[in-house]
Amino acid sequence: MNKRYVAIWFPHLGCDALAIHQQVLKGQPYALVSQERNKQWIINVSYEAQQLGLRPNMPLADARISLPSLQAFSYQTQAVEECLMALAHWCIRFTPYVALVPPDGLLLEVAGCTHLWKNEATYLQAISKRLAEHYQLKIAIADTIGAAWAMVHYGNQQIIAPKQQLAALLPLPPQALRLDVAIVERLAKLGFHHIESFIRIAPNTLRRRFGDEINLRIGQALGYQHETFVAIEEPHPYQERLPCLEPIQTANGIAIAVEKLLEKLCTQLQKKDLGLRSAVLKTYRLDGKLQQISIGTNQPSIHIKHLFKLFELKINQLEPDLGIELFVMEASKVERLPQQQEALWQVAQQTKLTEISELLDRISIKAGKNAVRRYLPQANHWPEHSIKAVSDVTQQAEIAWPLHKPRPTVLLNQPEPIQVSAPIPDYPPMNFSYKGEVHRIVKADGPERIEREWWLTEGLHRDYYGVEDEKGQRYWIFRLGHYHSNKAAQWFIHGYFA
Repeated sequence: MNKRYVAIWFPHLGCDALAIHQQVLKGQPYALVSQERNKQWIINVSYEAQQLGLRPNMPLADARISLPSLQAFSYQTQAVEECLMALAHWCIRFTPYVALVPPDGLLLEVAGCTHLWKNEATYLQAISKRLAEHYQLKIAIADTIGAAWAMVHYGNQQIIAPKQQLAALLPLPPQALRLDVAIVERLAKLGFHHIESFIRIAPNTLRRRFGDEINLRIGQALGYQHETFVAIEEPHPYQERLPCLEPIQTANGIAIAVEKLLEKLCTQLQKKDLGLRSAVLKTYRLDGKLQQISIGTNQPSIHIKHLFKLFELKINQLEPDLGIELFVMEASKVERLPQQQEALWQVAQQTKLTEISELLDRISIKAGKNAVRRYLPQANHWPEHSIKAVSDVTQQAEIAWPLHKPRPTVLLNQPEPIQVSAPIPDYPPMNFSYKGEVHRIVKADGPERIEREWWLTEGLHRDYYGVEDEKGQRYWIFRLGHYHSNKAAQWFIHGYFA
């Protein structure tokens, strides 16, 4: 597929952006100015000011002689850059490939996109109609970045037919090739005022007179020299897009869009024997706002009905407002499918493991990502190192769970200090205070001494006790180190029994 590029130029970007935020300026001549060597220079002018003869690079004092009512505002570089980036993100609804052309332009790679709007003419019309509500702009499409850029800055054609960029460039001035000012001045001195007057001169001759840049720019504009295109967001390799002819405003419409995207995405993944572990749904609204929701699974899945149920639980988080005009779904994490899933879920029976995994997915969506956790034993006897968290329900333990000694159902990430009253030296505590509550101990078991793994960490050993208070609640607590008659012992709580 031959590449096609759309160039968009906003000649009054800074002023248009300012007008959006300060409505009182609409219809009035004003300029953005920058101070240099105690003089103020015009950086950008509003459309109204341009119609009155004002141009960028004029001293502000000269401009005010011509137009005393001119309003001047400080040029904010960062604000203009942010505005351009916001426009780039907005354009993603028309193509996944959008690049910045600072300080006031955008570039879109649109191969394979224009047919969704019937043809290139209606495609450009759809973009410019929406942007023209707030911005002055020029737009053009061509086979090359250079030709598209030349048309919006110096040409009058919007659509350059495939392989016709040479004919379109001939009547344009040398500046249209993005040449350095010094080269343009030398060309003018020699009487080369249009591209047609020098483009057919032998490359070696041009190189001797003007350097390497002129041949490079000619080659880029005509398409036989490569030009790098750097998109603001590289499309995800597993992504599906669904543009809408009419904006979607209802939950039912969103659900239908989600189901269609899942069907396409799962079919794409199934062809590569991959399953989805996490996915993101992005929605682009008419007002330019981007919203997104995400889901995750405990094992790779291409079970469309199950994945749809997970998204369905989050659809109410989306606010369509005036309507959603583009849906994008990305499989942000994929893994190799288990053998039993390779038939795209067209089987009558599913394993118990799959049913459990899907149940955990639904619980996680409703209760939160960390509501369900799974742990496996590790070959360490120090409590903090004796277990590890896993996300894959199919992963098997490498060692058996130690059952010869009681361990709490819930182990705290870090032991927390408590205040204890205990006989000496090795009797269990009589009571302890934790988070402002006093617990009187009625049953106890211990001590169990656990030494540190000296080859990993240094420190004191722990003497653990399993205790039960008057309410029947059971805790795992320990004293740090040996008992000393002249020093208060340090006690900690480390877990809870069921």
